[in-house]
Amino acid sequence: MGSWMVILFLYFPEDKSEYIPAAISFIIFSIACVLTFRWIVKKSKKQEEQVKELEERVLRERQLEKENNQ
Repeated sequence: MGSWMVILFLYFPEDKSEYIPAAISFIIFSIACVLTFRWIVKKSKKQEEQVKELEERVLRERQLEKENNQ
């Protein structure tokens, strides 16, 4: 019965120009998705570098504290 319900909502227009707005919307949202993904990856790499720098600084400070205590 589920597949019968889906068939009711399928619509294939006779005039193929009705596909143009859907195609334009699809392209716009696809571009927005790609740009958002690239922005997230770029931001993530920047944060990763900051965390590595912080980790190195903490390790250096611990090393200095260890040397001073000996």
